[in-house]
Order: sequence, then structure tokens, then C-alpha cells
Amino acid sequence: MTYTIIAMLLVFVLIVVLFVNLSPQFGGKASKEQQALYKTSKNYKDGKFVNTNAVKLDMSLKDMTTSLIGYFKGQPNTIPKENIEVTKIDSLNIANYKGPTRFVWFGHSTFLLQINNKTVLIDPMFGKVPAPLEQLGSARFSKELPIAIEKLPQIDAVLISHDHYDHLDYGSVKALKNKVKHFYTPLGVGVHLEAWGIPKTQITELDWWQEVAFADLNFVCTPAQHFSGRGLTDRTKTLWSSWVIQSDTENYFFSGDSGYANHFKLIGDKYGPFDFAMIECGQYNKMWPEIHMFPEETVQASIDLKAQQMMPIHWGAFKLAMHTWTDPIERVTKKAKELKVNIRTPKIGEVFFIDDIKEVSSSAWW
Repeated sequence: MTYTIIAMLLVFVLIVVLFVNLSPQFGGKASKEQQALYKTSKNYKDGKFVNTNAVKLDMSLKDMTTSLIGYFKGQPNTIPKENIEVTKIDSLNIANYKGPTRFVWFGHSTFLLQINNKTVLIDPMFGKVPAPLEQLGSARFSKELPIAIEKLPQIDAVLISHDHYDHLDYGSVKALKNKVKHFYTPLGVGVHLEAWGIPKTQITELDWWQEVAFADLNFVCTPAQHFSGRGLTDRTKTLWSSWVIQSDTENYFFSGDSGYANHFKLIGDKYGPFDFAMIECGQYNKMWPEIHMFPEETVQASIDLKAQQMMPIHWGAFKLAMHTWTDPIERVTKKAKELKVNIRTPKIGEVFFIDDIKEVSSSAWW
């Protein structure tokens, strides 16, 4: 019996190792030449990328056990009782659009931004589950998307904040790769795109505070306080970031994933004020307070950024923590009202413009 159990464990370990090493979902690995480039970054030490502040990334065994039990125990209202209906948008509406800057939120952190007659996708996660296999994650809250990924027209640029599954999805990249002119990522994330068939000439990797011109737009890779990794042994092997998106007359901010820290004020002082800021608000827990923000911190981050309007993101699509699915939006709208911060809360798929802000109470769709 003992030998049988040991043999079964060895077979299980072998299957896991083969799956991680052979499945394309886990992405690529940096070459020696790429690693040499990373060593020139101030954010790269001892073979890994690091946060500016000392951040604890590993939970204790007790916290890990508590977290797993809490996640699988079935906490009340962590998932909507009914399917979230989304607003639809069609391909021609996107392809033929030539008007002022507009946004479409796909839930969680995915955005379609149309600015200066260009279409930009941010963290395009269109998959059903933020995991390497559908059996390993909780399904998206909405059965449909505002538009099926196959129906999306030509995309001018894609911005990616980091390589976690809820932000960088293998299936989405494979479906998009022949529609996208150029991908922009933090250092290291490009190796995954290359492994998935994206030509190196269509990928630009940036370090924090680096800028790149894309036609008449300017993209800035700015700091975040988080981490990265898709497999068992690649934690912090790629960089994570936020993004600044600028035209001659407009200035936008996208936070990616981040705990609250002084980088928001640094970004606000250097690149603010912002017309609009999309800021993480969801998937938080007291056991990982440094890598995800609580809703009240989201509002403070918008103030640090000098944002004229802010929108809470990283909620409304997936269960990745133990709080109720509406806790983020309820707490952030309450704090925004208290601090007199202009907040946007559009429905998933709703087309919205920055200069047509509505009262929070009129768009409390949740």
C-alpha cells in the first residue's frame, strides 16, 4: 500500500511537471541575452524583478491555509446569483468610429479605448476563467462579452500590465495576434508573446519610467507594487507596471494591479493631472495588503494621481478573493462621495466618454 501511494504521488508530480513545461499557457522563458538586458534595470536584482518598497510576497502556511479554505468554502455572495447582462457593441461600430475619445469596459481590467482614430486594448482578457485550465478557476460572471473576440476589428495597440492569468490570457492573445499592429509590455512579458507566435518586431518591452511614441500617442510604462508569474518557478521573472496614455490634449492612467504606495503620488507629480484614471479595486484581503488595494485606498490613489475622474476596475468579472462581489464597488463609491471624488461606474460594455460624467446614483447597476 505504501509503495502504491508513493508511486501515485510520483506519477502526479510527473504529470504536473510535464503539464507546466509543455503546455503553451505558461508562456516562454527569457534567453540569456534578454536576462542580460534585464540586469541593466534598477528593478532587477539577483535574477528577479523587485518592488521599490520591501513587499512580502509569501504568505505564511497558516495564512495560505486560511486563504484556500476561505476561497473554496463558499462564502456568501462572492459570485452574483444571476448572470450579469452586458451591453453589446458591434464590429462596425468600432471599426468605423472617428469621434472623440471613448471607452468600453469588458469587466475586471480589460478596456477598449478609441483615441485619435486609433483603437487600443488594455489587458485583453477575454477568456472564461483566469487560469491555465478552465477546471482550475471560477467562471466569468457574465456569460457573454460586449463583443466576441473573433469579431473585433483591427487593433492598433495592446497594452499589457503584467503576466497574471486575469490580465494576460493565452487564448485571447492567440485569437488577437493577427489583428494587432503592436504590443507594449513591461520588461520580460514579451517572452510569453513570442512563445505564442507574436513576431518580435511587433513587441516593445519597457522598464518603469520609459516612454515610447506610437504615432501621435505616447505610452509611458510606470511603476506598480505587485508581482508576476504564471507557473511554479517563475515568480517575479517578468516586470509588472501601470500605464500612462497621452495624446496632445488628453492624459489617462491605468493602474494594472498594485498595492497602495507612494508611486501613485510620484506618477501624479510627474505626469498628472489626469483626465481619467482606471484604478484597481477588487480581489483584496488583509492577508495580502501590499499587492492589492482596499477600496478606500483606490480613492486615495486617484487623489495622489490628481485624477479629475476615476473608475474602479479589477472587479465585476471574476472571483479571486473572499469578499462579496459587490463589496469593492459599494465601498469605493461611498469613499468617493465622502472625499468628493468624481467616479465613473459604467455597465460592462457601455460606451462612455470622459466629458459626459453621470451621477453615481444613476449608474449603480450592481
